[in-house]
Amino acid sequence: MPRPDPTGSDAPALTRLGYGAANVGNLFRELTDDQAWAILDAAWESGIRYFDTAPHYGLGLSERRLGAFLRTKPRDEFVISTKAGRLLRPNPDDDGGLDLAADFHVRTTLRREWDFSEAGIRASLDESLERLGIDRIDILYLHDPERHDLDLALQEAFPALEQLRAEGAVDAIGIGSMTADALAAGVRGADLDLIMIAGRYTLLEQPAADEVLPACHERGTGVVAASVFNSGLLAKDEPTRDDRYEYGRMPEPLWQHLQRIVAVCRAHDVPLPAAAVQFALRDPAVRSVVVGGSRPEQLRRNAELMEVDIPGGLWDDLAAEGLIR
Repeated sequence: MPRPDPTGSDAPALTRLGYGAANVGNLFRELTDDQAWAILDAAWESGIRYFDTAPHYGLGLSERRLGAFLRTKPRDEFVISTKAGRLLRPNPDDDGGLDLAADFHVRTTLRREWDFSEAGIRASLDESLERLGIDRIDILYLHDPERHDLDLALQEAFPALEQLRAEGAVDAIGIGSMTADALAAGVRGADLDLIMIAGRYTLLEQPAADEVLPACHERGTGVVAASVFNSGLLAKDEPTRDDRYEYGRMPEPLWQHLQRIVAVCRAHDVPLPAAAVQFALRDPAVRSVVVGGSRPEQLRRNAELMEVDIPGGLWDDLAAEGLIR
């Protein structure tokens, strides 16, 4: 069921668990249309009604597949967000290869072009609507502005988003980033309804607790927590030293920190992934946790983890040992 918005903003109601649709854009491995549909169907059957995508994901493939699926569902029963900032344009340098530099197994017939101008933001929304094939997008985030020009985002892109919201073209606007500084700048520098924190507020790491979450509390900005499994590291009960962390090997101090978290979860008989998926929701600004998944069983499992009863003593012990804020 949709979770009431504790921040008091006018942003759409979100389910506690959402699906981030990068995987159906062929992130890390190729999926057929049928496989992608089965994943989305598992998400829907598990009660997920908030779906997030972006033009970046598979050079538009994620939006096309997600839109095809959602067009079979009543429009008033789901919330969808996508992102702006990168336009997709024909790639004159396409050599028949794959977009592996961005980790997507799709042909490079298109390329991404940054555009934070008002015209670019409007074009991004229009083109996303066309790829999705639906009548409206509920939430529009500015995607990774720090990777292009954060100052330009504050000067041009965010005002353009605010204008789109004022015109009723979207219901809510925000920023999606994995950089705490960019998120804090967005909250303080624009009138945002939501932010999507990717990997910076998790059971393992909470740098967003320093400035981002206090700014959200102060301004009444809602939060969506994404990448809560830290690249899949927290998605199993017993992580191994060779598991991928971000884009490489986990630093030794962080590995030792994780081992202490695992020990506390084990002492309370709580699966590590359950604690990971529910952790962010302890903060009153967090309205939804968005997870990915490249197999239907992963979506079903994540929905089950969200319902695991976690004793308050687990959080108390983690805090007492300095393992969480």
